[in-house]
Amino acid sequence: MKNLIKFELRKILTKRFAVISVAAVLLLSLILSFSTLHSMYAFDGNGTEETGKAAVEIDKQIALKYEGKLTDNKVQQMMSEFKPTQDLHGMNAKYIYQNALQSSVFSHFADIDGSWNGLSVADVFGDKEIKVGYVNGWLSTSQNMAKIFIVLSLVIILLIAPVFSGEYGGVDNIILTSKYGKTKCATAKVLASLLSAVFITTLVVIFNLLIAVAIYGTEGLDCSILFAPIDFLEGYIPFNITCGTVLKYQILLAFMSAISVTGIVLILSAVCKSQMIAFVISAAIHVIPIMLPISETSALYRIIVLMPLFYSQYISIMSVEQMHNGMLYAVWSIPVAIALVVIGSIISHKAFSKHQVR
Repeated sequence: MKNLIKFELRKILTKRFAVISVAAVLLLSLILSFSTLHSMYAFDGNGTEETGKAAVEIDKQIALKYEGKLTDNKVQQMMSEFKPTQDLHGMNAKYIYQNALQSSVFSHFADIDGSWNGLSVADVFGDKEIKVGYVNGWLSTSQNMAKIFIVLSLVIILLIAPVFSGEYGGVDNIILTSKYGKTKCATAKVLASLLSAVFITTLVVIFNLLIAVAIYGTEGLDCSILFAPIDFLEGYIPFNITCGTVLKYQILLAFMSAISVTGIVLILSAVCKSQMIAFVISAAIHVIPIMLPISETSALYRIIVLMPLFYSQYISIMSVEQMHNGMLYAVWSIPVAIALVVIGSIISHKAFSKHQVR
């Protein structure tokens, strides 16, 4: 069995298009990371403005001044330090960007002209304890990884689609006449597919985390996502969790996406004699749920977000609910992923057996 699994792994991972596809995902990771870094901007309020890595350092230094629990006193200090010195000409002050911390405090506590809106920390956040720090870098990383994981899920579909369907034509169908064609061969294909999906996901996750640590360091991972620049607050996760918690859930969802997608594609690979048809149908099934006109208030929404593409997109499923034990609704992706891969394994095994060459 080990030799069969190794054989199937080589077939999946060593093909030219597999290597190129994975390399393309890693290249996309680099492009998005350095594009985001290049777009970083910060003004320290004392005449120094920078972009790129230098802007990150300015943001870190400013955040360091106010790190720790957010208090009314800190809010007043920030509002005083970042108060606009020029006429805004009617522009809403919360959309002005000087640096990450200024954007964070203005998005919650600034009136339209940039003065304090009179709200306290308790008025805005209730009894939640908000920890201040540099979150801009890791939240940007999180947004980039969502795009990367969506592409990664399509790559996994591309690699797994031929696992069974590729054996139904040409010289390769000789495997269907072998002694283990109905049993061990099918099992090896399922296990190799699952291992390949998990391996590629692990590679991409580690690669992106290493880039992020190299650029932003580990600052801000224990800070609240609720006190963040305006770009992250509109349509983002509404719960008082840290950047580190967001990343943990996002990585968990990336692996659940890989497992779920594998289960679905295995079925179609086994029932379709054409690799292209298996890929197209699998990709369509994967993409269609996110295109459905189902509102967040619909009872169906909680079911739809348990489809694999929402795992890669991550914000929708993580925004549904925070349960009494503190965990997010996203944990339901685990039993769903396990169920999909088990069902996929069983159905693909049976379907492949029916295609035996006599």
